Amino acid sequence: MRVLYVDDEEPNRRVMASMLKKAGIEMAQAADADTGLWMVADQHFDLVLMDIRMPGKDGFSAIGEIRAHRDAKKDVPIIVVTADDAYDIRLRARAVGANDILIKPVSKEQLLQAIGRLIPNWGGPKAA
Repeated sequence: MRVLYVDDEEPNRRVMASMLKKAGIEMAQAADADTGLWMVADQHFDLVLMDIRMPGKDGFSAIGEIRAHRDAKKDVPIIVVTADDAYDIRLRARAVGANDILIKPVSKEQLLQAIGRLIPNWGGPKAA
């Protein structure tokens, strides 16, 4: 399984990469929404993890652009990963097309459960 994580904070990307690697999941990363959008258009990902608050284009806009694709890429599952637990953020994320929302700090268990809900046949974490 290949996952793209879009987050402007390098420490967040490092922690997520560690959690996913331990579960046997390959992670690509982007430090901004524009790079993430380019990667989604150019490569195959089974799932996108998207931060909301980033300099420049925010995650809401990026999710909207992914959902506007005219090919199968528009259907890639997207999980918002944000530190903002406000109800309106959750509503807006769902409105633009996010499939799920995780609030930072995210535990490995929360992450894997969310992935399992969206991609039930991924096979679960690999034995270490």
